[in-house]
Amino acid sequence: MILSDTKILEGIAAGHIVIEPFRRHCLGTNSYDVHLGKWLACYKDEVLDARRHNEIEYFEIPAEGFILQPGRLYLGVTEEYTETFNAVPFLEGKSSVGRLGIDIHATAGKGDVGFCNYWTLEISCTQPVRVYAGMPIGQLIYFKVEGDIENYYHRKQDAKYNHRSDKPVESMMWKNQF
Repeated sequence: MILSDTKILEGIAAGHIVIEPFRRHCLGTNSYDVHLGKWLACYKDEVLDARRHNEIEYFEIPAEGFILQPGRLYLGVTEEYTETFNAVPFLEGKSSVGRLGIDIHATAGKGDVGFCNYWTLEISCTQPVRVYAGMPIGQLIYFKVEGDIENYYHRKQDAKYNHRSDKPVESMMWKNQF
């Protein structure tokens, strides 16, 4: 079951959902609009290796915007910091963004209960497109959780994305054993 606007507001009032900054006009019928933060990043190497730490370079989106290029992966970040303790947050791209040919995540649209951070975006595009810091980029949708939570993400010892950062975070696949 997807939470409605009133249930999202109840979750915020109870401290089960945190959105910073919270802007009431960004709350939709059953979602909350999030915005592109000012930082983007790209991997330094052309060839990435799942078994090693692939380093990224950060850059700030200038006031005049930044032109994304097809065939390139950009890591972005939401302007909003979020915490979710009794629902499963899903991040989806806004249809207006999709109609510009921009994808905001390759596979990581679902957050875990207990996720407390900014959202790293896996941005790609089908043709060159200029983006701006602060533009609406996606929407958070919250799904009700059935049952008690035993293992909140922010309490997991081996969670790879618990360090709070307002910059995009690179893949931590290399920390897995395979």
